[in-house]
Amino acid sequence: MNNKCLPAVLAQSRKLIFSLAKDDFKKKFAGSNLGVLWAFVQPVITVLLYWFVFEKGLNAKAANLRTGIEIPFVLWLMAGLVPWFYFQDAWNNGTGVLREYDYLVKKVVFKIEILPAVKMCSALFVHVFFVLFMIVLFWMMGYVPDFYTLQVVYYSIAMVAFLTGLVYAASAIVVFFKDLSQIVALLIQIGTWATPIMWNIETMNNIPTWATTLLKLNPMYYIVAGYRDSLIHKTGFWEHPLLTAWFWFVTVVVYFVGTHIFKKLRMLFADVL
Repeated sequence: MNNKCLPAVLAQSRKLIFSLAKDDFKKKFAGSNLGVLWAFVQPVITVLLYWFVFEKGLNAKAANLRTGIEIPFVLWLMAGLVPWFYFQDAWNNGTGVLREYDYLVKKVVFKIEILPAVKMCSALFVHVFFVLFMIVLFWMMGYVPDFYTLQVVYYSIAMVAFLTGLVYAASAIVVFFKDLSQIVALLIQIGTWATPIMWNIETMNNIPTWATTLLKLNPMYYIVAGYRDSLIHKTGFWEHPLLTAWFWFVTVVVYFVGTHIFKKLRMLFADVL
């Protein structure tokens, strides 16, 4: 990384990041008949599939997972899946960004530190759409947007901040350790169930207290619970001071560790790639 701090570099290169992100987004679906529509179709199908399995397919067997959920299960599920979709997309694609854009990494004059941010920005296009879609769906089903709904913006920013350190660390390490991309995919798969997204942690009485506490220390629990607080429970983030303090502590640590790893390894990227 150059002498400037990362936020300054990203702010200075914001137009280039946005332009590359648009191209990256379009490139994913180049050649397909539906084009970028696939970016929106796939998450919708995933939500409907999970809803059908837990609400209709498993029926009584999944009742314990839904205990305490007083709104339509599809809304509760969507409020958890929408932030998770962004998290997995940004971390997965961000991990391999330097290998994907190796031709830019080898250019001496190119600011390679903006490439992880390009993937995170590219994933935001779909995320913003689904946040708006989700709010409209809640509205149509009687949950009118209010002051608390605005917290979705705060939690989205918080998620991007947490992801920054993860993406920069993973994108740098995977250049030297290719298996990391598989490890990241495995961690995301485990995280889908450990966050938790599909089940209500507050009413699972068969889980020991220490295990519940441990699960809540996962930073993404703070984000997923925050989306639900904003759209369903109408609870402010300031009403969870300990969780908020813990999340930002972890985020700051992950950010500095991740960007430090990227800075230390960046001079070797061109040689290895």
